[in-house]
Amino acid sequence: MMTLDAYSDVVRNDLETLGFGAPSWVQSRDGVYDVVIVGGGQSGMGAAFGLMRERVSNLLIIDENAPGKEGPWGTYARMITLRTPKHLTSIDLGVPSLTFRAYWAAQHGQDSWDAIDKIPREDWLDYLKWYRDVLDLPVQNHTRLTEISPRENGVYTLNVTTPDGPQTLQARNVILATGIQGGGEWHTPDFIKSSLPKARYAHTSETIPYEQMQGQKIAILGNGASSFDNAQHALNAGVGSVAVFCRRSEIPRVNPIRFMEQSGIVPRFCDLDDALKYQVISSFMKRAQPPTNDTFTRSAAWPNFSLHLGAPWDKVRETERGVEVTTPKGTFLFDFLVLSTGLVTDHTLRPELSQVADKIACWRDVYDAPEDQKTPILDAHPYLSEGFEFTPLTPEDGPAIKGLYAFNYSALVSMGLSAAALTGLGYAIPRLAQTVASQLFLEDKSDWVQKYLDYDEVEFVSEWSPSQPRAAVSS
Repeated sequence: MMTLDAYSDVVRNDLETLGFGAPSWVQSRDGVYDVVIVGGGQSGMGAAFGLMRERVSNLLIIDENAPGKEGPWGTYARMITLRTPKHLTSIDLGVPSLTFRAYWAAQHGQDSWDAIDKIPREDWLDYLKWYRDVLDLPVQNHTRLTEISPRENGVYTLNVTTPDGPQTLQARNVILATGIQGGGEWHTPDFIKSSLPKARYAHTSETIPYEQMQGQKIAILGNGASSFDNAQHALNAGVGSVAVFCRRSEIPRVNPIRFMEQSGIVPRFCDLDDALKYQVISSFMKRAQPPTNDTFTRSAAWPNFSLHLGAPWDKVRETERGVEVTTPKGTFLFDFLVLSTGLVTDHTLRPELSQVADKIACWRDVYDAPEDQKTPILDAHPYLSEGFEFTPLTPEDGPAIKGLYAFNYSALVSMGLSAAALTGLGYAIPRLAQTVASQLFLEDKSDWVQKYLDYDEVEFVSEWSPSQPRAAVSS
């Protein structure tokens, strides 16, 4: 075992051995980044590492949050451990010493690694902070993207806000590594928004002050994993009781992600034709992901926890005694409601895309699904290239969105579990990085070819003289 500083030196030496940090080959343009990555969480940092391994180093990561608050792990994620199996690799990109396993074992020993069931969430967050530091990634925090102008002359103009006021950035490529919600918005059912003041409810993606709800009765809507993450977290924080309500009559028991991880579906998903992609993701969305056994058990162990299956919320209303929730199984009274109701993928909802949204093709524009599979939710997903690039609605729209990438959850139908899932990041990042690097090269291909034709740097400078003694040749 060793200190983290000592281990960081080991990793830096390994990276140097692999040639990481070699000078970029890309032809620079004054004041223009080759790539701006929006989002400094695990996907954005992994994308930056992938690009830097391709020797594309004139890049910048921007994130609206404070350092350490990028992504969900230090904000709205409330599980005790990650849900993915601990042995999966992701943003290490095949560098053994950069894996979480090696990072953990170096500090705590191999026996400790063998003993843990899943990766603790807070330790994963610490790993991400270390990953940023050991790779020396260029991250600019407190910077929020407000608008992307259509690409002109091969360059995007990005309007951003910072603590110092509005600024503009210019980039040849823009990668939206904006996580689960980055392709749309978190979903709050209309009947709740129209019936209750905001002080009575919150989505699981928001900051929820459970510690200030001592003794209160909390209701959670949804049977997904985050419902039980929030249930056990709230109960540990001292709320009076938690009731989870599910529309389904049974909690999902089969996790299709486990099959995807064990088969070729994750790394080879984009090789499927459109019909098979749509069929797989349509099934995936209908199956839903169950909670982990340990999270469910933690919740269910509390005497003040209850579970109501086959009990969707038909109506909610505020009363003098609290919020009244009406279901097919009866009417209940609560102090506060928590919504684990997922998200809506619709790029037209993203304010930063307002100037280009009408130029982006969706699945409904490209593929007409069979009636038994057709799902408006899937049809609204952007139709991406095999390298995560948005595709144009018409050929005329192409130049305006060239080099704009959806490296977030909206890539699900086109790319499967990839850009916003640890399960697929190890495969997705190299694909993205190679696509961006190739595009940078091809945009300047004429210059590169001409420079090659003009290349005349002398390498061989040795001379031979006939008068030199000849070396003996051994038999």
